[in-house]
Amino acid sequence: MRYLNLVLLFSIVQTLTVFAQQSTPTSADRIVVVVNDQIILKSDIDQGVADYIRQASFNQQNIEFSKELWYSFLESEIDNKVLLEKAKIDSVTISDDQVNQQMDARVNQLIQQAGSEQALEQAFGKSIIQLKADFRNTFREQMTANQVRQLKFNEINITRPEVKEFFESIPKDSLPTIPEQVAVSHIVKLPKPKTDAKQASYQFAQSLRDSIIKEGVPLEDLAKRHGMDGSAARGGQLPMMGLNELVSEYSAAAAALQPGQISEVVETEFGYHVIRLDERVGDKIKTSHILIRIDAAQLDDDTAIAKLNTIRDSLMNNSNLTFSGMAIRNSEDPSTSKSGGKIVDSQTGERLIPLNRLDPALYRVVLLMDEIGQISEPKPFNPNNANSGKAYRIVRLDKQIPEHIADFDIDYQRLKNIALQQKQSRVFQEWLQELREEIYIEYRIPKMESGVAQ
Repeated sequence: MRYLNLVLLFSIVQTLTVFAQQSTPTSADRIVVVVNDQIILKSDIDQGVADYIRQASFNQQNIEFSKELWYSFLESEIDNKVLLEKAKIDSVTISDDQVNQQMDARVNQLIQQAGSEQALEQAFGKSIIQLKADFRNTFREQMTANQVRQLKFNEINITRPEVKEFFESIPKDSLPTIPEQVAVSHIVKLPKPKTDAKQASYQFAQSLRDSIIKEGVPLEDLAKRHGMDGSAARGGQLPMMGLNELVSEYSAAAAALQPGQISEVVETEFGYHVIRLDERVGDKIKTSHILIRIDAAQLDDDTAIAKLNTIRDSLMNNSNLTFSGMAIRNSEDPSTSKSGGKIVDSQTGERLIPLNRLDPALYRVVLLMDEIGQISEPKPFNPNNANSGKAYRIVRLDKQIPEHIADFDIDYQRLKNIALQQKQSRVFQEWLQELREEIYIEYRIPKMESGVAQ
């Protein structure tokens, strides 16, 4: 699939960095391809290739610029535009909630890599709220194209005989060694802010509001001195944004104001806000705010640990209870709670995970477990979905398979996934080529044929 698969392996940090660095095309820019009414600019492809080479260099890979590489990026971008056209034909849409959920997950990954929300905002010079707003349209297009791709993949199935044929096509002396694998589940608790820490943050935000209302201190001055997000350096000012681009509590409070009016203290997932409505045009608002975060260092760890110990004791002493049932009712990890706490391989989606692909925290827990069904004591870890970056969990060892030579029966699910992926890739490329013949595509530069520009 050209270089697309390699590009998709880039970290989200690189993706967002590229986006943040993009600027409005200059008059010297050039349209290289038109797909129906969509255009592809030379600068977009240049930027993608340059960052790909830079990322490769960062990973100690020596990749040099070539026409073949440049055209591979161009063809992949054409494919994406074609998928967007197919989405219009089939009425494939991505809801605001879906965009928000996926963006939250990606931004949380960025926060983990940057070390903190403040570090991320400082790196971009923007608040997280603004980062999400800036990237929304590009992100929606990526999700739409991926949805069309996934819908096609879902139509492609594979039979057991096909998997058998795939397995038998591998020379016996080339069968891979499958490393030790485990299946694990967990129940997660997120420590809540201590009451006094939360109250202190609220009272501080309230005192800032009082300074604005009662003493006439400019909001901008207070935001610069006390604001805890990327907008503080600009006096708390956020750009004109749609109401649906802001977290619901913020947009509801701001929408109820008249221009120049100051809100009560508003609590969102980010902390406490004092908001001023600066301007409103239809469903778009321009606001300034002061954000006071709750001190994440003052979390009620003891209560979270005590709750997990209670759950663990109940499971160990009551045979009528199941780990999956308790996870569904009690776990605070939205990505696993509905499945009964089952953890899957982030790369393959499989339940059986090679030991060497477990994250370090989980690896350390599993290494000390030697019986199927064993449940660990509460252990700390850093989940991607926790704004605090901190959580506790108990882990259950569901299954363990020792290292072995690949076996059709033991490893059927893994073999099926590999064979299905190969079939999906082949069928999808054939289908995509048919789409490209049905949709208007105009090259405004020479096409690359057999590695040579024509």
